[in-house]
Amino acid sequence: MRIVSGKLKGRRIIAPKKLPVRPTTDMAKEALFNILNHRFSFKHIRVIDLFSGIGSISLEFASRGTENITSVDKNFNCVKFLSQTAEDLGVELQVIKADVFEFVAKNKLTADIVFADPPYDLETETFIKLVEEILKPENEVELCIIEHSKHMDLSEGLLYQETRNYGGSSFSFFGKEEE
Repeated sequence: MRIVSGKLKGRRIIAPKKLPVRPTTDMAKEALFNILNHRFSFKHIRVIDLFSGIGSISLEFASRGTENITSVDKNFNCVKFLSQTAEDLGVELQVIKADVFEFVAKNKLTADIVFADPPYDLETETFIKLVEEILKPENEVELCIIEHSKHMDLSEGLLYQETRNYGGSSFSFFGKEEE
């Protein structure tokens, strides 16, 4: 995995093979950030990265100037790897070891962007329920992005906007419409 743009552009992050991760491909990540670049000023946003794994998305935001990033994953080794990688790269991340579903249910989420990359083998209903929890009224979330298999259709989800496909992966966008 490499960082696509920003102050850390070109840096390669090599995760130990034993980690249970499926990092977002560089092509898909570059396309996603091109979309986000038109909607947000990265320096001034708050980001929550759920199922963060080795931190591909978190580190990309940090490289582009985002300073308020929370990364959540339940795997101890992923959390340890991401914390160490962030320290080595000199970027600030709040890395939390927690079950994502419990974290979302128990915490008020305040973020401009919540990105979630759950395991692809979860049921569609689980993905939809996660979006509903993230976008519940007491949370202050502008945009929720879910990465999922291109074979999954999340268009029935709450505040669905669009889906973009990149290879075997898709990004579905949820939240209030752009003004």
